[in-house]
Amino acid sequence: MGKIRDMFSDERKVFLWFVIICTAVFLGFKLIGPTGTITHWVKARAEIRRQEKQMEEYRREIEAMDKDINELKNNKDSLEKFAREQFHFAAPDEDVYLIKED
Repeated sequence: MGKIRDMFSDERKVFLWFVIICTAVFLGFKLIGPTGTITHWVKARAEIRRQEKQMEEYRREIEAMDKDINELKNNKDSLEKFAREQFHFAAPDEDVYLIKED
């Protein structure tokens, strides 16, 4: 401990403080600056969270679509209803009226 105290007490004191301050500034920029590691980690984690939410949303949509496909494959009435609603199909003796919504 005495050697460290001696380093800061003689004529090298100004130079050592300069080195310490420069090192602290360098480490600060390296860890926190615009290209710093911590900044990069925070941005990457936010991007990962956003993509995980998007993946979960896509999973829910796929499950709903699978359910609809299964219903259409197994139930003839639902297939007919789907065809009438989506593609405006009608039986030969029926009239179809399309109402346009704005």
